[in-house]
Amino acid sequence: MHVSHAIAARRSIRTFTDRAITREDLEPLFHDANLAPNHRLTQPWRFYVLGPEGRAGYGLALGNRKAKKATDEAQADKMRKDTSDSHRAWPCMVVVAMTLNENAEIREEDYAATMMAVENLCISAVAHGLGTYIRSGAIMDDPAARAAVGVPEGERIVAVLTVGEPAEQPPEKTRRPATELTHWVD
Repeated sequence: MHVSHAIAARRSIRTFTDRAITREDLEPLFHDANLAPNHRLTQPWRFYVLGPEGRAGYGLALGNRKAKKATDEAQADKMRKDTSDSHRAWPCMVVVAMTLNENAEIREEDYAATMMAVENLCISAVAHGLGTYIRSGAIMDDPAARAAVGVPEGERIVAVLTVGEPAEQPPEKTRRPATELTHWVD
């Protein structure tokens, strides 16, 4: 598949088939992610592949945050359980973290590089017949979520990816043309 076709075909996939995602499915994606440009060749990205219990633990951390909005304890318990169970049921969950350099300039460069690695991974997934859904948010800094993933001190979670075989392909969303977003400066 030509890279332009993979980029154009990339979508946020919300429903997946029941096909299990294997190490053999993921290794080419991580290889391609590892080729992302990164200043000083720091390779700041770290990939954590969570099994069912790790996914459920991360989901419980998220469920606990959601449960704070519940009007009663029964509703809170249901939110916790439903969120944990939905994460456990995902075909695969990859948490992407980055190392935290003490130098603020390098740390910023490393964040940009890690997000380029995430995009490489997502495009590679399309080329390999898989789909992804990227999530972010305050949960990524939650101590319970970090513990469920096993992210050590000195690393920051920057993206959570669901990876699997798409059950359906969402339609393309309308975007402003690049010509409207491009400025040619002499």
